[in-house]
Amino acid sequence: PTGDAARDELLDIYLKWVPREKIITTNLWSSELSKLVANAFLAQRISSINSIAAICEATEAEVIEVADAVGRDSRIGRKFLNAGVGFGGSCFRKDILNLVYLCEHYKLDDIAQFWNSVIEINDNQMERFVNRILETMFRNLVDKKIAMFGFAFKPDTGDTRDAPAIYICKRLLEERARLSITDPQAIPSAQKDLAGIDDKAEFMKDPYDAAKGAHALALITEWAEYRDLDYQKIFNSMSK
Repeated sequence: PTGDAARDELLDIYLKWVPREKIITTNLWSSELSKLVANAFLAQRISSINSIAAICEATEAEVIEVADAVGRDSRIGRKFLNAGVGFGGSCFRKDILNLVYLCEHYKLDDIAQFWNSVIEINDNQMERFVNRILETMFRNLVDKKIAMFGFAFKPDTGDTRDAPAIYICKRLLEERARLSITDPQAIPSAQKDLAGIDDKAEFMKDPYDAAKGAHALALITEWAEYRDLDYQKIFNSMSK
């Protein structure tokens, strides 16, 4: 079957275990765009709060307080309002670039530029994070040990595809830092991602071991486990 007949046949299949009110029927373009737009909106939200984080750092504002305030507005909500090192994963960048391509194809250049800026802000956020480390360490990371807490692109996964940690670690290694990388699930993938350039990187399961003797600690992935660590103990074990 084709067209509406094909749609109805698929509908009958899904109705065997999915409630009808949770099934949306659209035309082909709406279906494909919905997938792209969903990820684009989420990525845009991350870039938006990270852009606000930059403003907060330039002023006396606290991005956590700003995010909490605006998140209380029911029209905005609290999800995806944690400032961080940027988004990663296999879908966000790909789907936004797909959206940009469509806009350019249909001569919607201003719209293409808007969505491309979401990626530009994300890339800039990763570089800003590296620069913050450089500034804190007096712009000299030679032989300085940095404990990297987290490597996966998000918590509760070992997935490192397009993870910000890859870019950040490579940049820090370019600055001749030594890295001690820990992650509950992503160590095997991290070793592959940094293969060939990881002679100054070590990989550890235990975050306390990773922090021993470190000159700095960088929180990359928001693992729940990291909230419950004894950071006074970690600080006491670090290089002063």
